[in-house]
Amino acid sequence: MPTATRKILVTNALPYANGPIHIGHMLGYIQADIWVRFQKLRGHECHYVCADDAHGTPIMLKAQQLGIAPEQMIADMNQAHQADFADFHVAFDHYHSTHSDENRELAELIYTRLRDAGHIKTKTIEQLYDPQQEMFLPDRFVKGTCPKCGAEDQYGDNCDVCGATYAPTELKNPKSAVSGATPELRQSEHYFFDLPAFEQMLKEWTRSGSLQDEMANKLNEWFESGLQMWDISRDAPYFGFEIPDAPGKYFYVWLDAPIGYMGSFKHYCQTTGKANFDDYWQLDSQAELYHFIGKDIIYFHSLFWPAMLKGASFRQPTNVWAHGFITVNGTKMSKSKGTFVMARTYLDHLDPDYLRYYFAAKLTNRIDDLDLNLTDFAQRVNADLVGKVVNIASRCAGFISKKFDGKLAASISDTSLLDEFQAAAAGIAQAYEKREFSKAMRDIMALADKANFYIAEQEPWQLIKDPSKQAQVHEICSIGINLFRLLMIYLTPVVPALATRVQEFLNDEFSWDSHQQLLTDHTISPFKALLQRIDMEKVEAMIEDSKASATPAAAATSNGELERDPISAEINYDDFAKVDLRIALIANAEHVEGADKLLKLTLDLGGETRQVFAGIKSAYAPEQLIGQHTVMVANLAPRKMRFGLSEGMVLAAGPGGEELFILNPHAGAKPGMRVK
Repeated sequence: MPTATRKILVTNALPYANGPIHIGHMLGYIQADIWVRFQKLRGHECHYVCADDAHGTPIMLKAQQLGIAPEQMIADMNQAHQADFADFHVAFDHYHSTHSDENRELAELIYTRLRDAGHIKTKTIEQLYDPQQEMFLPDRFVKGTCPKCGAEDQYGDNCDVCGATYAPTELKNPKSAVSGATPELRQSEHYFFDLPAFEQMLKEWTRSGSLQDEMANKLNEWFESGLQMWDISRDAPYFGFEIPDAPGKYFYVWLDAPIGYMGSFKHYCQTTGKANFDDYWQLDSQAELYHFIGKDIIYFHSLFWPAMLKGASFRQPTNVWAHGFITVNGTKMSKSKGTFVMARTYLDHLDPDYLRYYFAAKLTNRIDDLDLNLTDFAQRVNADLVGKVVNIASRCAGFISKKFDGKLAASISDTSLLDEFQAAAAGIAQAYEKREFSKAMRDIMALADKANFYIAEQEPWQLIKDPSKQAQVHEICSIGINLFRLLMIYLTPVVPALATRVQEFLNDEFSWDSHQQLLTDHTISPFKALLQRIDMEKVEAMIEDSKASATPAAAATSNGELERDPISAEINYDDFAKVDLRIALIANAEHVEGADKLLKLTLDLGGETRQVFAGIKSAYAPEQLIGQHTVMVANLAPRKMRFGLSEGMVLAAGPGGEELFILNPHAGAKPGMRVK
């Protein structure tokens, strides 16, 4: 055990609740989970919590599109997120939601403390208002012509063409991205957090060592341009928490999202009794508090969040650690190329420990983007985990089982190599502690090379032929098994499922301090394959499945804004005007024999019936669809398929798999109505 047990709380950035997890998201969760597992393996008291970020306009609008309550949508997504994390062996001690009683209470407490201390101001502002939807429009829900370069179809906060930033009220020819209506300029009273009042405190905190140098340097830009008051309110309709004593005003999602760390931990404390909330969050706390986040949300966690905590008399984080983004094969993740891979799609084809190891082999404590080169991924995992580490056990275990009744030697005369492996623990531990995972993996694989060289040099397969060399073979293979065991102790935070299988094989249980002892006169189980090589055919099948599930849709970033899919080739208005969109009643739906993805729909267009084959079987059972209204392309030329004639197309959106949604018009829609 360590000489002093630390009290640690670790959180991850909260995934947004309007979309599934993809492998780009997984980088940050795997990084934090490795660090947490290392701390727990060392014997420290380490708690690991997270939650879904469940508020905001995108949640509200998507739930409306699906025809369900936001509460139902976020509950369903919460279950899906937890399943993905669990299957990637991301072992949260508690996973919650920002839409919780604990989070409401803490958000109101922090707000009222800030208000009573004079840190909340009100100001009347002008905003764009959608008269059709009867709602004020957030920046990303307004599109128009860039006021700087004239580029069309730009969002209300920045231009993708020239990079300019601006207010949505500056857009030319603005349109609501929700309804297409021309927005009106209206006034509304908003609530602001007085961020400038905390400028000196933030300058000191950001340079205190709590942030990576790259983060601290980036934040200088904000100080140089001058901190601004932060708008923390949104007008109804809005899915979130209403501000105390301010009817019709709601906390902006980014106010209560980081408070979700506290809310999740409070629920964990109250329901398990494994920790005391105040010990970790009060001003005099001696516990360590770490946030693992993506670099896209640095400002919220390194300026707004510590200032909010300071103003409300809570402690600041010990460290906020940011990581970079994922590219695949050297480019941005792409749905059309099949490299925008959902977590579940990966899990359908490949062992999660593969990706965990590959990420660890490339992760540093800097904010660098990480490229998932799929060929290198397969080669690295096969060479390192299978060819180097597991190979040690496979070369030695057979002799132990067949020649020595499955029992390791009672003593080892030459421990020089074992001593070297044991002495390496301190350096590997330091690399883990500093989040220099790639260095830890290099050091471990260098040891694996030495172990393999030792076995190759000793040649137990030759010595076993000489009856007088049996004891020597026993010792060589016992050393080999112990070397393998030490490597797996060091790898346990990275590949926990493999480590569990190894512990079963060795009849052993690992802690970090297990490296200090050797296994002698110890019975091991018969060797079974511990890890299969990556077959590139499985990687290619994953890519093909990702291509197949790619549909035009809006995805959510970790800060709740919408990010666009790659835009297809432009068509002109006359081309689009030819598309005849009609409301259709799904009169019947049935499975298609021999088809994995298709359902056969009978659509009622108000007196006319059409047969359509739709690739939505992954998301819907036939009985879920019968009686629903949807939107179809009514003038699409019939297409002959091997299952029959398809006389149109229904519209659906989503990332694919279970997250695929047919368009569902409001209750007043009538079959045959044209959609404009």
